[in-house]
Amino acid sequence: MHTLTVDASKAGQRVDLFVGEALGLSRAKLKRLFEEGAIKVGGRPAKKGLLVAAGQTITVKWEEETREAVPDADFPLVVLHEDAAVVAVDKPAGRPSHPLRPGETGTVANALVSRYPECAQASEDSREGGLCHRLDIETSGVLLAARTREAWHTLRAAFGGRSVDKRYLALVTGPLSDEGEIDLPLRHHPRHPDRVEPAVDGTEGAREAHSLFRVLARSGEYSLVEVRILTGVLHQVRAHMAGVGAPLVGDTLYGGREEPGLSRFFLHARSLGFTHPVTGKELSVESPLPPELMSVLQKHGLSLPAALN
Repeated sequence: MHTLTVDASKAGQRVDLFVGEALGLSRAKLKRLFEEGAIKVGGRPAKKGLLVAAGQTITVKWEEETREAVPDADFPLVVLHEDAAVVAVDKPAGRPSHPLRPGETGTVANALVSRYPECAQASEDSREGGLCHRLDIETSGVLLAARTREAWHTLRAAFGGRSVDKRYLALVTGPLSDEGEIDLPLRHHPRHPDRVEPAVDGTEGAREAHSLFRVLARSGEYSLVEVRILTGVLHQVRAHMAGVGAPLVGDTLYGGREEPGLSRFFLHARSLGFTHPVTGKELSVESPLPPELMSVLQKHGLSLPAALN
């Protein structure tokens, strides 16, 4: 039996999506569990279209296979910051944050538990290897993990409470003002579960999504943008920039322009600012722009501002 509690950042999500993400279940497995009445909200069998609310308790009667992140010493882990409570690493593009299947390797979590075995017990879900948040597979940059359960709970609350400063670098095309604010709810696309779409507040599955952006450099149709996200919705930066007519270069899923020689979209988690869970000091961890993205900038006559180099 699994007992899940809905935090504020997940409020408004469909219960099937919430449970699927939390437990790493396939759509087929979820379908069977709903049909069997094995997923309950407030003690009553739930329908998969139900929207969850902050603080709700969801029980799932399901005996899972062992899903601990298997230590993987072959993953080249780049550490940006470490102390007794937390570790921040530089995630490369093309690597998942954590495994979804039993025995899966090659993820950041696998590398973390290999180098920091205590991370395996820090997060409530052992597959996460202490990770406090996630990045898309093709997004590079700063990932933060906890080394103790206490630190993990504190940092998870900080992410849910929007007190973590998350900044990304993106290269986009299309007309764009020098700076702006995007307050546009998002939801999973009903026909394409691998993407999200803009949604009217209050519609089924709509989740609040709030981003701030500023243009750092321009060259022709291209703009290098810093995006600060105040919420943490799936594909938020990608969907928000596309929603204002400036999709990410290489992000064909959201209408972005293909970039010859670039096998990913141009999105990098540049920095993460947070309050240390033990010392209470403010920390900011930064990740340098990967060489393949730097090459794209140079190709289009762009460069990073001196303050970011």
